[in-house]
Amino acid sequence: MDKDEPCWLNETELNAWKAFSAMIIKLPAALDAQLRNDSGLSQFEYLVLAALSDAPQRALRMSTLAVLANGSLSRLSHVVKRLERHGYVRRETAPDDGRCTNAVLTDEGYRKLADSAPGHVERVRSLVLDALAPEQIEQLRHISQQILHGMEPGLPCVDRR
Repeated sequence: MDKDEPCWLNETELNAWKAFSAMIIKLPAALDAQLRNDSGLSQFEYLVLAALSDAPQRALRMSTLAVLANGSLSRLSHVVKRLERHGYVRRETAPDDGRCTNAVLTDEGYRKLADSAPGHVERVRSLVLDALAPEQIEQLRHISQQILHGMEPGLPCVDRR
């Protein structure tokens, strides 16, 4: 084989890749549709609110929040502006560094997240977790982390452990 020739996928790899690609396209759309229909939030907005709810004092630097929500700082800024208009988030100067901005989850934002969470969790269960055996859930976590680490080695671990 010529060293410039791609290392083509074998049949097993190709079938795995086709199934995985279909899933990574269809799953976010299905989750986004559920959130938009039930709560008027996009999946990205939900991830922003959820990341803030898990943070100490419900506040994070915008740069950290962008990483946790898997978005660019520019995209996050637009979304936070929209969330601010609804009263779900406010921006404040970081107390430890006046050059940085924190996003802070408001009480109204926390209520919105709490109201949105049950339907979202139900949809995540029905589309993903209920389709897997318990040991496959752990495999899914491990595989997902390996792929994420390969794409972005410095990405903080998403585990709650």
